Amino acid sequence: MTQYTMTIDGQPASSPGTLKVINPATGEVFAEVPDCTREQLDVAMESAQRAFNGWKDDYEKRRAVMYACADALEANAEELGRLATMEQGMPLPAGIGSVMGAARNFRWYADLDIPRVTVQDDDAALIEIVRRPIGVIAAIKPWNVPIGMAVNTIAPAFRAGCTVVLKPSPYTPVVTARLGEVLRDIVPAGVLTVVTGGNGVGQWMTEHPIPRGISFTGSIATGKRVNVAAAADLKRVLLELGGNDAAIVLDDADPADVAEKLFWPAFRNSGQICMAVKRVFVPEEMEQLVVAALAAKARSVKVGNGLDEGTELGPINNKPQFDRVKDLVAEAIEQGAVAAVGGHSIEGDGYFFEPTILTGVAEDTRIVDEEQFGPALPVLTYRTVPEAIERANATNYGLGASVWSADPLRAAEVAEKLEAGTVWVNTHMQLTHDAPFTGMKHSGLGSEMGLWSIYAYTDPQTVYRSRSQTVRERTGEAPEAW
Repeated sequence: MTQYTMTIDGQPASSPGTLKVINPATGEVFAEVPDCTREQLDVAMESAQRAFNGWKDDYEKRRAVMYACADALEANAEELGRLATMEQGMPLPAGIGSVMGAARNFRWYADLDIPRVTVQDDDAALIEIVRRPIGVIAAIKPWNVPIGMAVNTIAPAFRAGCTVVLKPSPYTPVVTARLGEVLRDIVPAGVLTVVTGGNGVGQWMTEHPIPRGISFTGSIATGKRVNVAAAADLKRVLLELGGNDAAIVLDDADPADVAEKLFWPAFRNSGQICMAVKRVFVPEEMEQLVVAALAAKARSVKVGNGLDEGTELGPINNKPQFDRVKDLVAEAIEQGAVAAVGGHSIEGDGYFFEPTILTGVAEDTRIVDEEQFGPALPVLTYRTVPEAIERANATNYGLGASVWSADPLRAAEVAEKLEAGTVWVNTHMQLTHDAPFTGMKHSGLGSEMGLWSIYAYTDPQTVYRSRSQTVRERTGEAPEAW
């Protein structure tokens, strides 16, 4: 069994206790990582704070380090991608792709210009708004795309001038621990800390007095607890809390074409993506055609161990989530839903579940009302577009949504009525650094991507340079506002 170390103050660190990591494709333990102690976390935070003071003011150094991080990820993409597959379950090409995407992220942020905004430039004054890094960032990341989600925080935080103390999910700590090992000789000591452990370590991080910002991705319930803990110390928070994304198919769309384009945004990574399609609304008269096309696609997909060639869908990542998906599907069927395809777990080792298309699902069924985060998709019918909009919006989630139509302008009009941070027309799950990724309602606080990530890890500072006599000098009196 391979053992991995934490990275604290630029050095390898083990702990008296360890966590065993299970390969979800086999159900067997394949690695161990340290279970960080509270004393080790104190050392980690203190080293991150010390490193911040020399890191924040040297952009050229940060830029060189970020480029070196990108090079190191690319050089180790095969190993890191394989580890991602073994602990998360995703197909190997996706695992390697997540590493390569993280490398591109480092380079993109390394080259990002953070503008100084001039709000006044005249004879009286030059007033500029600059961004100042907030300090140490405590980053608590989920199990669905471990290395991608980690670097989504590390790269913009580095560009902003912050240092990062990173904790991965206890279900997928291996590739993140290995990332710390790979970058240990590249990133200055204390600038990137990787600690591993159970959920208690995450709580210690949010309550610790040193971090000035928290970046958390996970459930709404845990996000609320993180926000409460952060509020006690006035920490900044960036919370991405998942979604229950609706896709509305309009009556002029081609059923077969829409089904083909909808399938992967719903089922990629076995549905374990926050912005995946979680609910599909179709006109009553189109239901059979759309469901048949989606079911045919589901039957054609190869499910298996992500390390096996040709695998398109891997297992659900962990036993609790596996059991949850089984329960949600079984409950929906008990309440009258029909599985057009799938509906059951797959016999054998690992946490495999059949790609499932459900029809006839009641509106108040949990698989409709909650985020299933698995390979099961409910298809619901509607009679009028206003009804579809109202039902799509009838949720506390507000991450993403999409509208599908032969008329993009008509679809855009519907899209703008949906209560979601990102709305797509005739596509779904596409992101760009040029636009913020934001959750409305309970789907989160703050925005990621591009400059919006930089804003999350910096405070605005107004720099006021006077070019004239002050009021006191001219009149001998202070303004009334003083």
